[in-house]
Amino acid sequence: MQESRLFKIVYYLLERGHATAAELAEKFEVSVRTIYRDADALSGAGIPIYAEKGRKGGLYLLPDFVMDRVVLSEEEKQKILDGLQTMSVVDDAREREILFSKLSAIFKTKEQNWCEVDFSRWGDKGRDNEIFGMLKQAVIDRRIVRIIYMNSLGEQSVRRVQPLKLLYKSRAWYLKAFCMEKQDLRLFKLNRIVELEVTEETFEFCDFSAPPASAIYAGEPPTTAYRQIQMRFSERMAYRVYDEFEPEDICRQSNGDFLVSAEMPEDEWLIGFLLSFGAEVEVIGPKYLREILAGRAREILEKNKI
Repeated sequence: MQESRLFKIVYYLLERGHATAAELAEKFEVSVRTIYRDADALSGAGIPIYAEKGRKGGLYLLPDFVMDRVVLSEEEKQKILDGLQTMSVVDDAREREILFSKLSAIFKTKEQNWCEVDFSRWGDKGRDNEIFGMLKQAVIDRRIVRIIYMNSLGEQSVRRVQPLKLLYKSRAWYLKAFCMEKQDLRLFKLNRIVELEVTEETFEFCDFSAPPASAIYAGEPPTTAYRQIQMRFSERMAYRVYDEFEPEDICRQSNGDFLVSAEMPEDEWLIGFLLSFGAEVEVIGPKYLREILAGRAREILEKNKI
């Protein structure tokens, strides 16, 4: 408990600049005498903490003090560097490299370039990373964004939104934002944003920590039912099966095929998803889904007859 309190005292002084012993005693629910003993312990550990008397007196840290190896463990230092390394796309690459080198020198930790993060899709020429970076800055600066958005039905709409957060869910990035046209919270899939403009207009941040029931995927039905779908995939689809489904949902057959049973949304997206596998997928159940899929396949055949 004492060790935890010592760290908290240092962080408090770093944030506030100084504090009286009485203030610290009240905050950490100990006596003033204990606070002075803690200050002696910190000083003995190499933390440059000192006390001043008088009306503006109290406990201080030396102005040039920074958190160094005395405060952070080896594991904590490595986690900080690892976290910084994974932000190579979100931040300016050159500035990140400089900051990474400086922290490595301060921490006396050897640089290990073990991780690279790229938010773009295969074949994308950097547009995805650019959009991600623009939206990230818009969230930080609280700037209203104008987007042209394509929903899952292929319908385009122009929206003015207040960007609140970037959200990663189910292998895709979304923008969580307040839509000024709909006057409600919405989720916009990043790779469906056709055009993006960060305006000079700012907004007051509102914390939607518990999204209302009306918070839906933009352009999608307000409610989507989920149902257990049974499918058989050929072994040629192994790479996609393992990409798209959880391991516990997959059963490999003796002939190399895959049986998959997963809870999926009963909507237009599901039909398109299944059709993307072509003849390499068979829907085992429910029966109505087989009929819909067969009907769509016949439509495709009719439209593409030679």
